[in-house]
Amino acid sequence: MAERGDRTAAHDMFDADVASKGLGIELVSAADGAAVARMRVTAAMLNGHAIGHGGFVFLLADTAFALACNTHGPVTVAAGGEISFLRPVREGDLLEARATERTRYGRSGIYDVTVWRDDEVVAEFRGRSRTLASRDAGPTGS
Repeated sequence: MAERGDRTAAHDMFDADVASKGLGIELVSAADGAAVARMRVTAAMLNGHAIGHGGFVFLLADTAFALACNTHGPVTVAAGGEISFLRPVREGDLLEARATERTRYGRSGIYDVTVWRDDEVVAEFRGRSRTLASRDAGPTGS
């Protein structure tokens, strides 16, 4: 985790992210439009084929995406996302999602996330973000 002086709005968002924390997702780093998050695949995340359910892999990638696009400060949400599953994941695998900002223009952005297991890519995700106007951000928005 970043030192207290290196905290971004993404760290504050993650502190309140009950869904991601409930799945054991850890924030590794978040700064300057990039983020890394980790999750261990548990038995509860397996599908009927005894491999990791794609929804959990998507959620990990989506969390890293959300962290990356919220490093800049204004409340930013997903406008869309898609994922390509390249290899199955199994119980016990430690997955690491690395998100990178590709471009920001106006209130929109595009981010790529690669999900790794050790040195092997298991999924590729592309997310589209939208920064909310302060009136849309809710009680905690800026």
